[in-house]
Amino acid sequence: MDDRITIIEGPPPIFEHVNDGWAMGLNESPNLSVPALTRLRTFNGPALVQRCYNAWNARSSIQLHYRNETGMEQTAPILAARNVETSDGHVLLLWVYLDSEKVEYETDSGDDPLDDFLDE
Repeated sequence: MDDRITIIEGPPPIFEHVNDGWAMGLNESPNLSVPALTRLRTFNGPALVQRCYNAWNARSSIQLHYRNETGMEQTAPILAARNVETSDGHVLLLWVYLDSEKVEYETDSGDDPLDDFLDE
């Protein structure tokens, strides 16, 4: 289907919190959505970016379709896409919106418990 990009194999995507004003400014719905970034290895990144462009150009939406950690199918609206060519192949950068009620954040305080032992 051209209205979604599906992750067929591999682990669930890892979503990174996005603080960019442009991404947050695109939220034009009554529901609060959280912008997030995921990086996906792919065989043909330019074709997937073109699929997103075609959907948006036709004033349609496109979804990321994936399985979460528990194996349940989920979707997230894609708001931006970019392909990056690396020495290991194509990496597709997708900015998506996640439902704010289902998002859990992991934070890193920067404090390493081992640092207490090293300072003594």
